Amino acid sequence: MKTSINFKAVKSDSETHNFRKKTFDYIRKDLTPKNEYWMEQKIANRIQKIEAYCKEKSGRKLQKNAMPVREAVVVIKEDTTMLELQNLAKRLEEELNIRVFQIAIHKDEGHTDKDTKDWKPNYHAHLVADWQDLKTGKTLKHQSFHYSKMQDLTAECLHMERGITGSKGRLEAIEFKIQEKEEELKVLEERYDLMKTEIGSAKSEELIVKENDFLGFKKIKTDKTIANYEKALRTYKSTILKNKTELDSKSKRITELNTKVDDLQKQVHLFKNKNAVLLSSPTVFALEKKKYLDSVIHTLQKEIKFARFRSPNLDRTNRQKLIKEMEKIAQKISQENMIPFSAFNEIFKDNEMAVQLFSLLQFGNNSTNYEAEDIPIQNKRKRKRL
Repeated sequence: MKTSINFKAVKSDSETHNFRKKTFDYIRKDLTPKNEYWMEQKIANRIQKIEAYCKEKSGRKLQKNAMPVREAVVVIKEDTTMLELQNLAKRLEEELNIRVFQIAIHKDEGHTDKDTKDWKPNYHAHLVADWQDLKTGKTLKHQSFHYSKMQDLTAECLHMERGITGSKGRLEAIEFKIQEKEEELKVLEERYDLMKTEIGSAKSEELIVKENDFLGFKKIKTDKTIANYEKALRTYKSTILKNKTELDSKSKRITELNTKVDDLQKQVHLFKNKNAVLLSSPTVFALEKKKYLDSVIHTLQKEIKFARFRSPNLDRTNRQKLIKEMEKIAQKISQENMIPFSAFNEIFKDNEMAVQLFSLLQFGNNSTNYEAEDIPIQNKRKRKRL
């Protein structure tokens, strides 16, 4: 079974819904006792705390359009435990600085299959999280690979399969939905045709009322028969109208999904063309490579600054210890962001860049406080280990 996690801005009625503070018509009350809840703090109280900390840390009020508290819906199994979800919350905090303070497991939502009448449960959990960056007081800033990391952590902690990713995966998912909707559409069309022809079928005989006259002959009672037909026509008309409305809705949805498929196919085509250009044009390849390495360098610089912030009093005068610390930083970035070590090899081949990075780690700036000719030795050791 596949899982997924998707954070969005928290709604004003989240606690009412998540903790079942009132009755909802789309839940099964007999299954509600199977739900589980955990709360560290109320949403209103957490928002007040976030706003105060932002003012204290940055000297400014939290922006009006900020989303400091967000909520995720997580697909779970029937036997998923609160402990597993709390472990997921712990990993989200450790690796992405997302602090979950409310969890609600719902096992009372779902739907009844129209044809089989079987109950189809929708097992899921709601995670409400504090999205504030404790270093700046502002909201956390995540990149695309961070959201991919969320999916990985969710699958790992809940012992489930990871949901599909990338353009190809989304394309397959939408095509599956189209196929599903087209099948539903076919069933509706059959019902619609059946309703239109039913009046003219043998069932119409049941609407005719015959009674014996005073001579004992069977004669049609016009008034009663007409009344039956009028009643049947009203019923069939209502049913046909309902089916037609549903039919139109399904047709519209299929058109929308087809549009999405077209857009995704264009994206896939663009990616293929881009790959072809990269493979055939050394100039374009070099530019794309530089962009990628620049982004890795930016991430490396940020992590180096954070390492100094985390351990400001660490002795960095010993060259071997400095190299070892740089190795740990590179390993951490590689694991968290799925960056291949070959990228670090390329970066540290550049003697000038290596001088800047080691200077940033040792002295907290890009000044060259030691001789440049010493760096190739450090680079050589660094490349060997990476």
